[in-house]
Amino acid sequence: MQEQNIDAEELTAILAKLSQVSQEVSKVIVGQEQIVKQLLVSILAGGHCLLEGVPGLAKTLMVSALAKTLELEFNRVQFTPDLMPSDIIGTEILETDHNTGDRFFKFQKGPVFTNILLADEINRTPPKTQAALLEAMQERTISYAGQDYPLPEPFFVLATQNPVEQAGTYPLPEAQLDRFLMFVRVGYPSESEEVEILRRTTGNFTAELNKILQGTELIKLQKLVRSVEVSEALLDYINRLVRHTRPDNSGSEMVKEFSRWGAGPRAGQALVLCAKANALLSGRYAMTLDDIKFVAHAVLRHRILLNFQAEAQGVSTDTVIDSLLIDIKPPASPIS
Repeated sequence: MQEQNIDAEELTAILAKLSQVSQEVSKVIVGQEQIVKQLLVSILAGGHCLLEGVPGLAKTLMVSALAKTLELEFNRVQFTPDLMPSDIIGTEILETDHNTGDRFFKFQKGPVFTNILLADEINRTPPKTQAALLEAMQERTISYAGQDYPLPEPFFVLATQNPVEQAGTYPLPEAQLDRFLMFVRVGYPSESEEVEILRRTTGNFTAELNKILQGTELIKLQKLVRSVEVSEALLDYINRLVRHTRPDNSGSEMVKEFSRWGAGPRAGQALVLCAKANALLSGRYAMTLDDIKFVAHAVLRHRILLNFQAEAQGVSTDTVIDSLLIDIKPPASPIS
C-alpha cells in the first residue's frame, strides 16, 4: 500500500482515532454499531449517506453525534413542505456601498456551505427543493447567477428520511438516490438496548462528546482508501455482481422475475470504494470478500428498481441482493 505522504507512525495514530470516534458516538447512541460503522465507511469513501427508518430511532441524533466528534463545520436543515431551494443554497441580497452609495447584489451563502450537512427528513420536501442538492452532491459546487461557488473540503450530505409508505412524503427520484453512496436502513433496537435507552433518556444522564478527528486527517484517510489493495479476482466479482442486477443479462431468476432495471457502473465504483473503506476501518490494507458483503446491501438497495410483481409479493431489494450474493459465486482465491 502506498502511504500518500504519511508515515507509518502517523497512519497508526490516525487509524486509532477512527475507533475512538465510534466510542464517542456510543456515549449517546445505544447499540447501532453497524449503522455507525456504515456511516464512517461512507465518509471515508468520500460519499453521501441516506439513513431510512421510522421516527424515533435516533437517526438525527446519530448524525449530529458523529459530526460532533469530527473537527468539521456542521449545519442541519429540517426539510419541510414549504422549504425553498434558496433556503439551502443561498440567495442574492441587495447591499449598499456606504462610501459611494452604489447598490449591488451580493450572494449570501446558505447552510449547504459546510463540511457536513444534515438533511433531516429529506423526503418531506417537494422535488424542487430536493433537486437543489443535486449539483452540490455531485459537483461539490453551487451555481448561482452565472457564478460558481465551490463547497468546502471535505463535503458530505448525511440525510435522513422516513419510509416512503408513510403519508406526507415525497419519494426521492432515482437520479438523486443514485447520488448517495450508501442507503442505510435503521432498524429497531434489541430488547436490552431499548431498556438502556429508557434508562439513559429519562434520568439525569448527560454525555459530552469530544472532537477526535481533524478535517486534514480525514482528507488523508480518504486518499488512503483509494490506495487499499484489491485483487483482480475481487474486481471481477464486483463487476459480475453489479452486472447481474440487470434483468437483460442476469443469470439470477429472481432478478429476471422481479427487477425492472438494475444498477449502473456507479454502483461498481461505490462497491469498490466502500469495501476499501471498510478494510481500512478494520485496520487492513487489502480488501477481502467480507468487506464487499458488508457494504453490498447499502450500496445496491437504492440502485435496483423492482417491478409491480415484486411489490405485490412483498419481495424487497434486500431479498434480491441476498439471492445475488448466493447465485454469483465468489472467486476461489479472492485475495490472490
